Amino acid sequence: MFDFDEIIDRRGTHCSKWDMMQPLYGVAPDDGLAMWVADMDFRPPAAVTEALEAELRHGVHGYFGDDHRWKAAVAGWMARRHGWEVDPASIATTHGLVAGFALCLQAFTAPGDGVILFTPVYHAFHRIIRANGRELVQSPLVERDGRYEMDLDALEAALTGREKVVVLCSPHNPGGRVWSREELQALAAFCERHDLLLISDEIHHDLVMPGGRHVAMPLAAPEVVNRLVMLTAPTKTFNIAGALTGNVIIPDGELRKRFAAVQMASGGSPNRFGVLASTAAYENGDAWVDALCAYLAANAAAFDAGVNAIPGVRSMRLEGTYLAWVDFAGTGMTDPEVQARVEREARIAASHGATFGQGGEGFLRFNLATPRARIDEAVGRLQAAFADLQ
Repeated sequence: MFDFDEIIDRRGTHCSKWDMMQPLYGVAPDDGLAMWVADMDFRPPAAVTEALEAELRHGVHGYFGDDHRWKAAVAGWMARRHGWEVDPASIATTHGLVAGFALCLQAFTAPGDGVILFTPVYHAFHRIIRANGRELVQSPLVERDGRYEMDLDALEAALTGREKVVVLCSPHNPGGRVWSREELQALAAFCERHDLLLISDEIHHDLVMPGGRHVAMPLAAPEVVNRLVMLTAPTKTFNIAGALTGNVIIPDGELRKRFAAVQMASGGSPNRFGVLASTAAYENGDAWVDALCAYLAANAAAFDAGVNAIPGVRSMRLEGTYLAWVDFAGTGMTDPEVQARVEREARIAASHGATFGQGGEGFLRFNLATPRARIDEAVGRLQAAFADLQ
């Protein structure tokens, strides 16, 4: 029904993933493989394209207004897919979630306040925290039995009193963890105990391996909703990152007012094309996402089998997202040596682990949301680049 095997040439289309890998990684798009930035090489659900085509046929592309259908589509998706009943009035629409995260920092913290990240974690968080003059507080994750866990005891011992916010990436990027209900409840209790706002970034919540189950934070710990901000989006789910449309969902009315005031001061308004595309995706994308997750799971299995056959190389088992987190520390090589082999010899652009903060050293992150033929090609190239270790 859905052709995820189709090779779509994205080069020369103002595509960050393919057109920026040479200046950033020295990997030419002519013969390189783009496996860094987190978007997919697949067409979105047909309903997305049809909605945009209808807008183009209409021909007048003015400011977007009347968001009732949009918010109903968001709420319908959350109820259908996650069992989470969302009040449409609690949904704010932002120009993507990185911008939404920045607005949250401006609304709920002051310069110098501490913002806690469980590292290694999505690199944009680091950049936005620092750019807004907040203090970045890194709480390194602990690896047990090949998966990450939060060390709340160590974090508690390190608190200084300046911390105001905890940021959770759920599912975790880059480690691929889908946090259990018990882990979410423990974090919620921690935030209650230390009077911390909890920002739960759940942008990957629809992308869970078959058999797994993502639990939305309000369902795991409803008692924390008075100090909770939820970040979700259709952009990762349906491969429409260029739509720059995110959901900042705030159950508490007072927090919602504070966010609305900062959003008003920013002067932003919804992207018409993004909201139209996203509404169509939420209303019609269920079967596409189900097929996508099955395809991604098979890609992950093929990739892991290939890279784990290289001595000293280990891919963390993926529970959610489409991002493989690969540990090269066992090779005994430095980060620059590993990067040189991957970029110059294998001609693959992959995200450098150190950019994700403490604990990322020795790792590379590979985007697996690409046709299977490219996964097989990448595995072959990596095995050849490290053939001397065989």
